[in-house]
Amino acid sequence: MKVAYWPGCVSRGFTPELHGSMAAVAPLLDIELVELDRACCTGAGVIAEHSQELADTLNARTFALAQAVQGADLMMNICSTCQGAQSESQERLDANSEYRTHVNGTLAGEGLSYEKGLTNKNFLWLLVEEIGLENLKKKVKRPLTNLKVGPFYGCYIVRPTDRLGIDADRPRDHYLHWVIEALGGTVIDYAGIHKCCGFPIITMNKEASLKQAGRHLSDAQDAEADCLVVPCPLCHLNLDLQQPLASKAVGRDDLKMPVLHLPQLVGLALGLEPKQLGMSKHVVKPTSVIDWSSAVVAAPAPA
Repeated sequence: MKVAYWPGCVSRGFTPELHGSMAAVAPLLDIELVELDRACCTGAGVIAEHSQELADTLNARTFALAQAVQGADLMMNICSTCQGAQSESQERLDANSEYRTHVNGTLAGEGLSYEKGLTNKNFLWLLVEEIGLENLKKKVKRPLTNLKVGPFYGCYIVRPTDRLGIDADRPRDHYLHWVIEALGGTVIDYAGIHKCCGFPIITMNKEASLKQAGRHLSDAQDAEADCLVVPCPLCHLNLDLQQPLASKAVGRDDLKMPVLHLPQLVGLALGLEPKQLGMSKHVVKPTSVIDWSSAVVAAPAPA
């Protein structure tokens, strides 16, 4: 499968181990990544608050770059914040041909034009809907036996449901559960699964942001999860990078919850080592918290 790949700006800049993990996992899933290295930030909803047209134009430019990739089956991202922002822009662009023509007028100087109908999916959606859970199971080399994983969807990938295509036929708000189980892990449910990590308000109210993160981490730890898995680098930042401060914000000095980006969890099950997946870069290092000899099958299963 060939995809026009948008990793997002955070995974390439602030947390390059997440981008690197996707690059390592892709060939194991028979995915050819064609990186959209000329694409820019989606705006993460912030630019749209000041100029909706600017946000839509920036995202239309990315869509046009994706459509220019010869032979690509679809566009893929590894950031649910990007998915949310892009879906919002695409909804407006696809609904109004006059507006789309106006935006394309701005892109014309680069020789770009967005045509209605691009398919853009987060890696989580692609795993379930394009690769398929049965095929994913067949590729598992190191089952996540006894690894207790708390899914953390965040907010941008689960609402609004209509825009994100969540319905009875595509219960995308349950896909993380399904993927964890397909990889051999045990799903741990807790209160914050579909709630915001707090990152969107961190520059406006840091204390509230840290308390949000701290509550989710506390709930997951109290539910005896070994780790959390997220489909979003921004959630990863707030739950991992800010975890020491979040612990203080909720009065917990015992929080030590590893946070894995989805490609990292998939990579473990497909036989890659923690070091190959950049886990030594985390603030809460999974290798120092999880007993890998018992939580995950110690060696890849025989071929």
